Amino acid sequence: MKDQIITKKILNWYDLNKRSLPWRKNVSQSKKHYYTLVSEFMLQQTQVVTVIPYFKRFINKIPNLKKLSTIQDKELIKLWEGLGYYSRVRNLKKTAKIIISKYHGKIPNNYEDLISLPGIGNYTANAILAIAFNKSFIPLDGNIERVLKRYLYLKKEKEIQKDNLIQKKSIFGISSRASDYAQALMELGAMICKPKNPECSGCPIPKSCKSYKKKDFDLTKITKKNKEKYFILKVYKKNQKYLLVKNTKFNFLKNLSIFPMEELYKPKNFNENLNFKMSNMNMNIKIQYLKNVKRFPSSYWFDKRKLDNYMLPTFTKKVVKYLDKN
Repeated sequence: MKDQIITKKILNWYDLNKRSLPWRKNVSQSKKHYYTLVSEFMLQQTQVVTVIPYFKRFINKIPNLKKLSTIQDKELIKLWEGLGYYSRVRNLKKTAKIIISKYHGKIPNNYEDLISLPGIGNYTANAILAIAFNKSFIPLDGNIERVLKRYLYLKKEKEIQKDNLIQKKSIFGISSRASDYAQALMELGAMICKPKNPECSGCPIPKSCKSYKKKDFDLTKITKKNKEKYFILKVYKKNQKYLLVKNTKFNFLKNLSIFPMEELYKPKNFNENLNFKMSNMNMNIKIQYLKNVKRFPSSYWFDKRKLDNYMLPTFTKKVVKYLDKN
């Protein structure tokens, strides 16, 4: 009975306070399924406010799975440019192709088939099942995790492990409005139960929240160490042009245009010029200016004055801007 009361309160709050997001539009079932798939891929490790303009542009150019499965990679990457984690969009296209060929153009509505698709893990499968198909799944994203940790006052390392959180999320109960309920819990974390200074006065369930009772909203995080990596980045310049190569060497920015680079292992006296944080990696980069051009496979010269005309990852654009200033 208590679970039902929590569920009802959260849904009532959502109905009054939900944000108007482009993937929440009232559209046909097939469009809703497609919108959910695209938005969930975009929202992996990216905030809603960043995703909104990208989603609108993407849907405008690629309105359905069939178009997504056949679009040229160059055009696809251009639409994604700036969102980062480019493996997501490559997996999205692979998934579209499989859905067209294996599932007759319909996104599967069961966990086993969804999880087998490229780029779809446990969270994304749960999110698609809940939001697109109204199935009673609670996808455990960062927002819902935060609500759960505070609601149950989970502080210890073992309490905040993913496996324990998956078990504990049943405290939120279920609803016949599973699609709305999954989004309501996400919205509660995004709008009210924020990482810092939660707005408890607007929360629908403060009286049963243990953190609220204790007036302690600090969150314990599992400490993850970024891997320290060291690279020499080679700059070949001719007039106003730089030499770039297609990256087939490193796992990051796979198949995208970067400056020629070499990884160094535990170098001594390494004085970096640039530092980038990418995924779980802290990249320390030393720039080396070279005159005698080596032959690189899949290389080309690009005119730095026409930077916006090229399909380049943000990483490469930032290096170009650094070179121009220094």
